[in-house]
Order: sequence, then C-alpha cells, then structure tokens
Amino acid sequence: MNLHFTKMQGAGNDFIVINGIDQPFQLTADQIQTLAHRQFGIGFDQLLLVQTSKVADFKYRIFNADGTEVAQCGNGARCFVRFVVDQKLSSKHEISVETASGIITPKLENNGLVTVNMGAPRLSPSEVPFIADTAANSYSLEVANQQIIISAVSMGNPHAVQIVDDVETTPVVALGSQIEVHPRFPERVNAGFMQIIDEHHIKLRVFERGSGETLACGTGACAAVVAGIQLGRLQSPVKVSAHGGELHITWQGGNSAVMMTGPAVTVFTGSIEI
Repeated sequence: MNLHFTKMQGAGNDFIVINGIDQPFQLTADQIQTLAHRQFGIGFDQLLLVQTSKVADFKYRIFNADGTEVAQCGNGARCFVRFVVDQKLSSKHEISVETASGIITPKLENNGLVTVNMGAPRLSPSEVPFIADTAANSYSLEVANQQIIISAVSMGNPHAVQIVDDVETTPVVALGSQIEVHPRFPERVNAGFMQIIDEHHIKLRVFERGSGETLACGTGACAAVVAGIQLGRLQSPVKVSAHGGELHITWQGGNSAVMMTGPAVTVFTGSIEI
C-alpha cells in the first residue's frame, strides 16, 4: 500500500495527516508505531485521519504514536483545518469537525493562526475519568513514594495538571511516565507540569499518554489554564509557553467554552510504502 501523507506541526507538536476521503485507510497499531518511529519511519506524535461525517463537515480520528486511538487533540485540530483548506477539501475557513468527544469548530484566521472552540472542560471525576470520592479543584496523588497535588481536567481527554516551581528542572519524563499509568486514572492520563510566571502567563511541559513528552500539547494547555483559573492562580486570557511555541487560551469559567489560538504549519508532503 502506498500511503500519501502530509507532515504538519502546531507549536512543535508534530503530526502526519492522512486524507481518508480520497484513499482507503486501514492500519494496524504495529504499522502506526513503525510510521511514528523517528529513525525507521516518518516520525510524529500523532496520526490524524480526515474522514467524511454525517453530523459535521468532517470527521477527525486521532492515533497516538503507540497506535492507540484517542478522542481529542488540540494542536491536531488546528492542523486539521489548515489541511482541509490547503487541500481544497473545503472552501470554508471555519469548519465543524466530528470527534469521539463531540463536535469542535476550528477556524483559520486571516493572520494564519487557528482558533479552536474546544468546548467546556469536564471537571467531575467520573467525566475525566478519575477515581475520587468527591469533586474538588485539587487532589493528592501518591507518585514515586511522595504526595503530589494535581488538578484533574478533561478536555475531551484526561489531564492531571500540577504546579511546579521550574518546568526545566522538573523530572517530567520520570514523573510523567508514572502519572500516566496511575491506577486512579482508569483510561491513563496526560501529565501536565505548569510553572506560573504571572496570572496571564505560564510555562508548560506535558507528558502525553501514548506519546511521551511532546513539544506542545493543545488540550494540555487548555487543561492547565482551566486548572489555574479554578485554583485562583490565573486569569483569562493566558499565554502558554511550551518548548515548541506559544498558545493563547481564553476561558470565562463555568460551562463556557475554552478557546485556543496557535499556529498550524505544513512541513512537507510525501508517500510511503506500507
């Protein structure tokens, strides 16, 4: 099978995007892992699949580098709308996209950035999902024989966000890999490490479930800002500085939607034999 793809990145979070409308797509988890390998394959954090939808303009499926399918990816959503516009699959600059966690509406702005309505955050433990007796803004979690304080937030996928003094000296990989598989998160979890610069600016690193640490995480940025606002430490809007670039997040609290704005860039196109 000759698979055509487009390599894209959003703030350093990189993807291959597959047009599943014009070519058949059936890959196993092992094949996705091979494609994701940065020495023996193309290399990416997630694979994004464009499909037709009966309830929206398009359907959007997301596969992590380990081959598992997930429900949401914020940086991927921005690349998704850039892809369908550049490939002339749609003449609209604001599209509705069906995901496993609901419909989102990414919009390609005139300045080339993309804004995505990520929907309202889910904070109750059962919706994250997270095992806890009652809902709270923060929880104590035992990791590596120590107690850490996290906030549990779902942005269509689960996040455990903790505030740290310095993201550069925090052992993100060592801690993140343990938080990812913590038994209180039955579907595993993305582990976010947030350093607060001021009430409108944070630094963030995220260890993503199924992919490891990435240069940026869109849903992770949204979850971190929601957590910080819930704790009274942040105020909207918030600039999120990741290793791969900057994202801008707004949230008015409650059931209002989280809005995310950031870059979406095509790196190259190609094809590969599978």
